[in-house]
Amino acid sequence: MNIHEKYIKRCIELAKNGFGTTYPNPMVGSVIVYEDKIIGEGWHKKTGEPHAEVNAVRSVRDKSLLKKATIYVSLEPCSHFGKTPPCCDLIISNEIPNVVIGTVDPNEKVAGNGIKKLIEAGANVVVGVLEKECSELNKRFFTFHQKKRPYITLKWAESQDGFLAPEKEEGQERKPVWISNEYSRQLVHKWRSEEQAILAGTQTIIDDNPKLNVRDWSGNNPVRVILDQNNRISKNSFVFDDSVKTIVFSKSENNVSTKNTIFKKIDFNENVIGQILTVLYKHQIQSIIIEGGRQTLQSFINQNIWDEARIFVGKNTFEKGIKAPELQKKNAIKTYIQNDELIYVRNHD
Repeated sequence: MNIHEKYIKRCIELAKNGFGTTYPNPMVGSVIVYEDKIIGEGWHKKTGEPHAEVNAVRSVRDKSLLKKATIYVSLEPCSHFGKTPPCCDLIISNEIPNVVIGTVDPNEKVAGNGIKKLIEAGANVVVGVLEKECSELNKRFFTFHQKKRPYITLKWAESQDGFLAPEKEEGQERKPVWISNEYSRQLVHKWRSEEQAILAGTQTIIDDNPKLNVRDWSGNNPVRVILDQNNRISKNSFVFDDSVKTIVFSKSENNVSTKNTIFKKIDFNENVIGQILTVLYKHQIQSIIIEGGRQTLQSFINQNIWDEARIFVGKNTFEKGIKAPELQKKNAIKTYIQNDELIYVRNHD
């Protein structure tokens, strides 16, 4: 590991402190080094608050050293006015001579303009240090800006013999049957707090009446995204309690939006997923976890519109019932949460 990689790695470590709180901004860390010693560091904590470079500069006690220092930043410094001034201007005004950048910002408002501005001001700029790792850090942000859609995570729990739920008795209502253990379920709530939105289909809401919020973890509730083509979901369901921003897709023109519940009419005979993702992109939603039933999950898989899958495999068997989605588990990473097997799959297509 060379000297630049050493400090960019530290930038990445710092940036992770902002996980789940910086949306719609990316996670960014910054380190300022003088004579191979860190004299300042910082990270972006929350949207609207100072960026990583600002916090790093502020933390330097002897500001005279800045004119001889190197500033490291995991993502290209911004060059435009948003809720805060451009970080490029801060670096230039403090006459920091050396700038080392992990990766270029994919946001079209930046996209190399920050680097260009620094070079034109006379700074020595190095770009592309631990680039892969820096991009992975902000995989949601990069996907949103490069693919014009949210980063999509599929999640489900299946029995040992590959079912989402057992077969229900004729004439009986379907009752939720827990496949994963309580620790796995708590982990799911942690995941929800890390994503901007959560999606579920009609039958899942009717059968389970889920709240789709964060209860067993500390964090923000995700935006609820509901598919309700024929308005079958009861207005007494938790998803209509107006406690969390909720986007409902249906084919009806007669639904009336409320303070926190937004109805969107789409054509369910056309590309449903494409229409949904277009709306979510307009709402600036950078990531979504799909917790729908088999039909919803399989639709994303069949169209190859997903980025990663997280699959719990419990110890119970059902023999018959609702089959789990079919997904090729190439290069899967497996781990265990007590008796539950947890499978991670990345889509590299």
